[in-house]
Amino acid sequence: MENNSKFKETVKKNRSYRGYDESRKITREELLELVDCARFAPSSVNRQPFKYLLANTPEDLDKIQPLTGWARALPHMKLPHPGKCPTAFIVICQDTKWDADLNRYIRDVGIVAQTMLLASVEQGLGGIMIGNFSPERLSKALELPENIVPMLIVALGKPDEQIVLTEIDDGESIQYYRDEQDIHYVPKRKLEDIVL
Repeated sequence: MENNSKFKETVKKNRSYRGYDESRKITREELLELVDCARFAPSSVNRQPFKYLLANTPEDLDKIQPLTGWARALPHMKLPHPGKCPTAFIVICQDTKWDADLNRYIRDVGIVAQTMLLASVEQGLGGIMIGNFSPERLSKALELPENIVPMLIVALGKPDEQIVLTEIDDGESIQYYRDEQDIHYVPKRKLEDIVL
């Protein structure tokens, strides 16, 4: 049962990229367009508690990149490889003046992040959600006000790596891995194994 709809192809292209073409800079206007798409996403009780820090200058990239952790499932690798870092970040932050409950909107964080990443595919870009960071250290580095709490980092750039989706049988490993040519493989469970 293979349906090659345009939307499904967009979803398949929206991988967690860990290697980028650093010569392709991302403009503030491109970042604003991604946030503009995200602001139309559903929000719990329509609170819309998020603000977005846009980072695409060398100074901001140098502040954020060292504070991020990548590919915890591949601890033997340093990713991104040198010269393959993202050329922009969007930091999704919650404004505690709008709502102080940081746990209530965790789903909303994922919704807006996925919306931005899908929109980035249409721009010929790609990215990855990064939850492996210290909100306190990031806040300090970016000199954020006390009421602005980083919830998730979205790294963005022009993908410069090959990612292959593979289907696995029930019980096989879901662990992503890289081969000797640095091709990234992502095992996916089959449709019939996930529908109850």
